[in-house]
Amino acid sequence: MSVTLTGGITFSGITFVTVATEAPPTVEYLVVAGGGGNGRESFSTGLGGGGGAGGYLTNTGLSVSSGSAITVTVGAGGAGYVSGGASGGGAGSNGSNSEFSTITTSGGGGGGGGVSPGIAGGNGGSGGGSGGVGAGTGTAGPPRQGYNGGTTAGGGGGGAGAIGSNGNGGNGGNGVSSSISGTSTTYGGGGAGATYSNSVTPTGGSGGGGNGAMYYIEQAPTAGTAGLGGGAGSTSRAGGSGVVIIRYADSYSAASSTTGSPTITVAGGYRVYKWTSSGSITF
Repeated sequence: MSVTLTGGITFSGITFVTVATEAPPTVEYLVVAGGGGNGRESFSTGLGGGGGAGGYLTNTGLSVSSGSAITVTVGAGGAGYVSGGASGGGAGSNGSNSEFSTITTSGGGGGGGGVSPGIAGGNGGSGGGSGGVGAGTGTAGPPRQGYNGGTTAGGGGGGAGAIGSNGNGGNGGNGVSSSISGTSTTYGGGGAGATYSNSVTPTGGSGGGGNGAMYYIEQAPTAGTAGLGGGAGSTSRAGGSGVVIIRYADSYSAASSTTGSPTITVAGGYRVYKWTSSGSITF
């Protein structure tokens, strides 16, 4: 294009670039809490249950204000129960909550332990698997954050998208996928319970759930995956930490400041901020 200034001087080939200077009025969010730790068996009374996945919430249209820091809290995974064995098992610890602005998700329930008469998994974003008596209960909402753990000893932890399977060696409940980061990723898988059977393979739910122990063929249990809010597989493993992700159209300006070292990307028409540790953002 050409532009003619007062006095008759003409410039050709000028390209005007619009620079975003306005803060977004709303953002899209994904908030996932920490997964629950697993329970540990008592050899004489029952198997340990898998940890429940961290609570999962996502939506668009969350109002944000400019000029004030918005707190971001990323929940840690719960610890697994590490004592026990022949002397008696115990329940794992619940995961910690995650928060962004007014949105809070609940930590996943710890898996039950096999002490007589057994311990139910903790309630939370998703319930932990049973240690012999009853499963933990997911946060039903509305909106729902997670599902119940499996019942009977060695039940799988509940996932963000499905209940955990009943023991012995119950699989963890599956998580839920999201593309808010720009890549389709599944979050919030429940951990699997333990088994003495060599014909059952206790598998964690999709979205970072840990696998359960198979004692007679020595499949080692695994922890919940960090950054996905996965529940721990029984025995003696920790749940995975959560994550907070927000995005908004890149026609709006970048945040004026952040803490907690979020990963920041601009692609596909969005500005995306991803926290795997607690911090803040100011627009």
